[in-house]
Amino acid sequence: MIEDIELEGLINDVYEHYGFDFGSYSKASLKRRVDRLYQMDGFSHFHEFLYRIRSDENYYKRMVEEITVNVTEMFRDPSFFSVLRKEVIPLLATKPFIRVWHAGCSTGEEVFSMAILLKEAGLLHKSLLYATDINASVLETAKKGVFPLRMMKQYSENYLASGGQEDFSSYYSANFNIAKFDSDLSEKMVFSQHSLVSDNSFNEFDLILCRNVLIYFDNNLQSRAIKLFDDSLAVLGYLALGSKETIKYTLGDSKFQQLRKEKIWKKTQ
Repeated sequence: MIEDIELEGLINDVYEHYGFDFGSYSKASLKRRVDRLYQMDGFSHFHEFLYRIRSDENYYKRMVEEITVNVTEMFRDPSFFSVLRKEVIPLLATKPFIRVWHAGCSTGEEVFSMAILLKEAGLLHKSLLYATDINASVLETAKKGVFPLRMMKQYSENYLASGGQEDFSSYYSANFNIAKFDSDLSEKMVFSQHSLVSDNSFNEFDLILCRNVLIYFDNNLQSRAIKLFDDSLAVLGYLALGSKETIKYTLGDSKFQQLRKEKIWKKTQ
């Protein structure tokens, strides 16, 4: 395992050479991911690893991709999507236009899940889904709407468990070992790079989803991100986080109301 002082050297070098600050990421998580990359690429000495990052911008980009990639799946946590389907989307339906922000969207499975929910509610035509991530590589994957065909059985089970009534295979075309999702879903999506570490609000949203991203941040950066979401959320809009994440210690309960036991909060003030 790499040493703490080596990790600090990496953080400082990346900030000095590229202007990106990993200093607010959870040290334990960051250390595990850096160590995995270091071992995977066969470095013998940490100074060689640092030199490669400083001198090779493409390798720096690879490092960022490896460190920031998150695991996701369509309709992950079906009970969460069931609450969205039954309690959140019917209220969004009353709005003349619906803006949704998926912050830290990774490879896009959750964005396509939301588009399917909106389509089934007859709302996709008046919706726009903004999907952002710091990782340019996963955004390129997300834009294509192409996922492994072997995952469709699991995704279909998740969809049905969330309350889906349609034939899930009607939303994609199968070709060899891939499933390509229909363009009428992706044409309502806007993909863009955005950093929760350093970038600001860029619109007002009715629903913001940032699930299983904040667990990789330290307390200060978690607070910054949640404040950003608060600033970006319309009154009576909804904020959704991952199962181990909360707004409790940043925003308290004064102007947000939690829905059931799911990590979904309605902004009431």
